[in-house]
Amino acid sequence: MSAAMTALGYLASFVLAIGILVTVHEFGHFWVARRCGVRILRFSIGFGRPLLRWQRDPDSCEWVLGAIPLGGYVKMLDEREAPVPDAQQSESFNRKNVWQRIAIVSAGPLANFLLAILIYWILFMIGVTELRPLVGAPLANSPAERAGLRAGDRILAVNDLAVESWSELGWQLVRSGVDRASIRLSVQSEGQGARKLLLASETVRIDGKDVDVVRDLGLSLYRPNLPPVIGQIQPGSPADRAGLRAGDRIVSIGGVAIHSWDDLVAKIAPAAGRTLDVRVRANSNERLLRVVPVAQSERGKSIGRIGVGVAEDKALRDKLFTRLSYGPLSALGRAVRLTGETAGLSLKMFGRMLSGELSMRNISGPVTIADYAGQSARQGVEAYTRFVALISISIGLLNLFPIPLLDGGHIMYYLAEVLMRRPVSQRVMEIGQQIGFLILAMLMAFALFNDVSRLLS
Repeated sequence: MSAAMTALGYLASFVLAIGILVTVHEFGHFWVARRCGVRILRFSIGFGRPLLRWQRDPDSCEWVLGAIPLGGYVKMLDEREAPVPDAQQSESFNRKNVWQRIAIVSAGPLANFLLAILIYWILFMIGVTELRPLVGAPLANSPAERAGLRAGDRILAVNDLAVESWSELGWQLVRSGVDRASIRLSVQSEGQGARKLLLASETVRIDGKDVDVVRDLGLSLYRPNLPPVIGQIQPGSPADRAGLRAGDRIVSIGGVAIHSWDDLVAKIAPAAGRTLDVRVRANSNERLLRVVPVAQSERGKSIGRIGVGVAEDKALRDKLFTRLSYGPLSALGRAVRLTGETAGLSLKMFGRMLSGELSMRNISGPVTIADYAGQSARQGVEAYTRFVALISISIGLLNLFPIPLLDGGHIMYYLAEVLMRRPVSQRVMEIGQQIGFLILAMLMAFALFNDVSRLLS
């Protein structure tokens, strides 16, 4: 796949995700506003010149698809924006009581949280394939090594919370590690009983960019020593064009012997765009092929890939992977808990950015988000929907920040109105809008700067 096609796919994945999230967010405002008796003038997905427009009749809501798919809005009847006929004043947003206005403004972020819960709920019910929480050999002199973890150990619980997959393990370690508190582990080695370990987390870095709590603790995913035998080949990939076939065993690359799948990856990853001499063996016959790995972006880095997968070993797969599914009520509880924990951790991390404990370089902009969107889409529907849920939580949280121009800023004005028993003056709101614009512009500048820095590095 060419770089241009990859970039186009990433962009399409990003636009689709933003379109879904904006639609859900704005529909939250729309639905509650209609229930409060507010007349909706326009429902727009995207900004700028309308590409599509539909309206049932002159008095109904106008539905618009804008040319710039990076947001959207619901335009309501409001006397502060344009004169309103006497007969329609009761349908004006500004005529609704303060609690109705708070409900309308809060409904957008709430819709984003509900979308995340719905996605997680469905995934937990239909079942998800996950890596088991098996750890590799801990890094030398790391907290994991000092605690007594060994390669192949299975983590059963973190701080008395059971973990059934590698993603759950990572999540619980991140939640505990950012507080730099000791982490209690329940661990089991193959064929032995469970044992308790204490994992110190004082080495966790939260003041730089690309925070990786699991790495700082010295943990890594268990990686068995897989033979370098080709299992799947992507049609049209460099491997396919070079003549590699399923069942081929890689003997050497560039004259260097290949003994494991990790050896294979290590030789191909840094060789994007270079011709590699690959010797393969099949049925005692050897042949020499020439393969040119293509560059693919992964987490901001360019990695060489030839489009092959390792031959599957069912027994090994059963050891490494598990299928997790739950009943409707249990799945709903897990979905609500995961959404709440994600939102809570995000707030904690943002608070640490404001206090200076965590670098602002951890803020991601649209380029990084588009990269993650494309990567998750390539991994399949399950990974992509998880990505959408995570970004939906982030959008819901961001919009609740008490910054003028955001939903949280409007809620702040309305709460002040409740306390003062009169609306905030127009002059104060205008000053607030200017301050809010400045804050959002600074955040966007940080995000774009971080995106460019990641691309250049």
